[in-house]
Amino acid sequence: MKLQNPIIRGFYPDPSICEAEGKYYIACSSFQYLPGVPIFESEDLVNWRQIANALTRTTQVELHQVPSSGGVFAPTLRYHDGTFYMVTNNNTFGKNFYIYTTDIKGEWSEPIFVDQEGIDPSLLFDHGKVYFTSNGNDEQGKGCILQCEIDIKTGEKLTESIPVWSGNGGRYLESPHLYHIGEWYYLMAAEGGTEYGHMITYARSRDPFGPFESYNANPVLTNRNLGGNQSQIQGIGHGDLIQDKKGNYYIVCLGFRQIGQWQPYHHLGREVFLAPVYWQEDGWFTAGEQGIVKEWLDVDLEGQQDTDIYHVSFENAAKSDLRWSYLRDYHKENYEFTNKGLKLKGTEITLDQADTPTFIGIRQSEFHTCLKVTVSGEAKEGGVTFYMDECQHYDLALVQKDNMRQVMLRLHIGDAICVVKTVDLSSNEAAPDVPVELLVISDPEKYEFYCMVNGEKEFLGSARTKYLSSEVAGGFTGVLMGLYAVDEDGKWAEFEKLEWKQGMN
Repeated sequence: MKLQNPIIRGFYPDPSICEAEGKYYIACSSFQYLPGVPIFESEDLVNWRQIANALTRTTQVELHQVPSSGGVFAPTLRYHDGTFYMVTNNNTFGKNFYIYTTDIKGEWSEPIFVDQEGIDPSLLFDHGKVYFTSNGNDEQGKGCILQCEIDIKTGEKLTESIPVWSGNGGRYLESPHLYHIGEWYYLMAAEGGTEYGHMITYARSRDPFGPFESYNANPVLTNRNLGGNQSQIQGIGHGDLIQDKKGNYYIVCLGFRQIGQWQPYHHLGREVFLAPVYWQEDGWFTAGEQGIVKEWLDVDLEGQQDTDIYHVSFENAAKSDLRWSYLRDYHKENYEFTNKGLKLKGTEITLDQADTPTFIGIRQSEFHTCLKVTVSGEAKEGGVTFYMDECQHYDLALVQKDNMRQVMLRLHIGDAICVVKTVDLSSNEAAPDVPVELLVISDPEKYEFYCMVNGEKEFLGSARTKYLSSEVAGGFTGVLMGLYAVDEDGKWAEFEKLEWKQGMN
């Protein structure tokens, strides 16, 4: 069949995959957002649905005032003897931990910590032993892959953490995954940094602690040598191996789509891509199309990709939509789903603070989108934001103060904060609490912002997508469409008729 990459679109980085009872599961990073570590399910490796979040409680992970792109880094998802394990890292506090469950759609355990440094931890269950692998530094301070054996019931180390591989010389050696396939142990990792030089490399050994021999044609998978005129897909790396029901192997990995052929910016975040694996007679493997990830794949899979799954609305049980995310902590009392939509209770905390504003968002998955929502209520400010972090976001909001009622477009780009335009609603004969319709339309290069006044569409301005990109903003996340409220007196903003269509291009 013809399959289109990415297979999970939008800010879902650092994918890890496992198989359990005939189904496939992927877990991704979540950084400063809660719930954390979204989990997807598929029966065919083609269509994916989010079915859970692993981190749902503040007792599992501390996110209070963590910096943007801090918090929860790359998870690894594994299934063993009827139990799912998710191991990850709270990078802000330098702690590796894992949680577990027998019901992947239910609640997960409290964290069990492992005293090993580094990020991107991984687990291998192998003949009664459990190996814990992460990146780290050797005695000379050089980057390496560290490994130990642990007691999976307690997290206690049963052996010392020792360096087992130093990679192929690329910077930021990370994302280690250890596999036992046949007579070999394969250690796959990422090098080059999760940017345009990103790549997947691997090595093998007959012993889980090495010595490991590097694949002589590393990197096995990368798009680093392709310019935007050759491929919109860049940043390929951080992969995990999976075997399908037919015995074929694939790598799921992260990558990103830059906004244009000659514009090396990406704002949708790092996404999940798929590449086939080809085994050689000597036990080594290659991947992708001559080591490259393409947008379209001809693969031995069965299924028809669903192109409508990224739409968002208040219909169809909006409260149970697992894609909704909050910034850092979650204060339940500030959020109320109703029969008509959503009510948000404002606080004094704004989107400009690395804190917990009243904010609920869903990841932008496509360049071409059309968002409509009506806003009312008494909150000082309530509206929609396209949010990268506290220093980069575009806000279209209903603002009310001193008997003035306005729609405002505000752009926050680094140290520059600008109110582009306001539309005065005070002279409108309608009652003050009549909802105002906000409209945002986007393409790869820009957002356009409108409101509806007396049945007329009013243009407030446009803003370039590249200023919300990782190349400008920094960090490891992507843009979320957020609904938010600000009011130091605790007044509410009300949202109805949300409709956000996102079109796969």
